[in-house]
Amino acid sequence: MYTLETSQKIPASQAEVWDFISSPVNLKYITPAYMGFDITSRNLPDKMYPGMIITYKVSPLFNFKMDWVTEITHVADQQYFVDEQRIGPYSIWHHQHHLKSIAGGVEMNDIVSYLPPFGPLGSIANRLFIRKKLKEIFDFRTAAIEKKFGKY
Repeated sequence: MYTLETSQKIPASQAEVWDFISSPVNLKYITPAYMGFDITSRNLPDKMYPGMIITYKVSPLFNFKMDWVTEITHVADQQYFVDEQRIGPYSIWHHQHHLKSIAGGVEMNDIVSYLPPFGPLGSIANRLFIRKKLKEIFDFRTAAIEKKFGKY
């Protein structure tokens, strides 16, 4: 099992940041275009809730489209939510999104616990490119959030 942790300070209110990150339609805005990220769920509500299933098409490698299904397993309004992969490229994907008020804004922390498929081959792939790709995706997200809310 591997963990990727990121932290970002945002010059906005907790309510503003929560409204943005808890809306499923905004996922595409914070995902690099080369991922080919498309939400395939129909009639999504404005806000996430526990038990919500969201379906996507993504192209994580070599422009190969695949299904990704996540479930929102936990939500504490304006504090955190957790998404877990049900179908997708990982053997395990557990992503915690946390918000905390700080002077002048909000600190957003993400903890991604993941396990690539294919046992030892997945471990090698993680060392060679998966971890780097995840960091690149979260770096893109940091820039997209800064573009939306400004730099702290």
